[in-house]
Amino acid sequence: MLGTYYYHEIIRKTIISFGTLFNQIHIRHQESNGNNFSDTRVPIAYGPRQKFLARIVQQPELNKPIQITLPRMSFEMVSIQYDPTRKSSVVQTFKACDDGGNIKKVFMPVPYNIGFELNILCKLNDDALQIIEQILPYFQPAFNLTIDLVESIGEKRDIPMVLDSISFQDDYEGDFSTRRALIYTLSFTAKTYLFGPVAESTDGLIRKVQVDLYTNTDTTTAKREVRYTVTPDPYDAGPDDNFGFDENWEFLGDSKDFSPTRKIDL
Repeated sequence: MLGTYYYHEIIRKTIISFGTLFNQIHIRHQESNGNNFSDTRVPIAYGPRQKFLARIVQQPELNKPIQITLPRMSFEMVSIQYDPTRKSSVVQTFKACDDGGNIKKVFMPVPYNIGFELNILCKLNDDALQIIEQILPYFQPAFNLTIDLVESIGEKRDIPMVLDSISFQDDYEGDFSTRRALIYTLSFTAKTYLFGPVAESTDGLIRKVQVDLYTNTDTTTAKREVRYTVTPDPYDAGPDDNFGFDENWEFLGDSKDFSPTRKIDL
């Protein structure tokens, strides 16, 4: 069972999608008359907060004239945890078509929560507040992102990005040589799904659906009254074709039952 190679890049796509949410944040500084004299796009990079704090207080290159520029943002994945509240059957499968129109069989995905931390580092509190106010109104407390989880079968899902908490830290203590840094930390949870290998399916497309309706819920004594049948039109239509449906209602007065294995009324 284990050892079958597959890689859907789901965790990687989730990380990239999360970072893309915040790559167009801007801050503006105004003059006393209200005119804007600077509009700065806040850079964002993947990495832990401690890495950027170290860059602030240290000089990595002796010939570099300036230190790290503030404001800036960093984010990182901090946890991966199974979510039992969204669990589905472990044996349930569904069928999908790949890019070539071939039928594939896929087991239901496994729900996992991926934890993220977004760190906002600023020198001025007004800069930090500008960034915060451009983020918080979109999370109530979740913001849905559509991610192509399994590209080979076109499996796209809306992944909620849930804002869990906000914390604030002001490193103002120290001597005059210590650089101040305002740090806002936003914790998020991405409720994503992980898929297993995509297998070939020996079954064909479902081209007929038949439903028998009974007089009450006790099918041991109740008699079937109506049979509903639906088939595609045309019958040999493919998944990507333009097709409709043929519907048929048949009223029955017998006490027979349909055998799914023998495909006859008994």
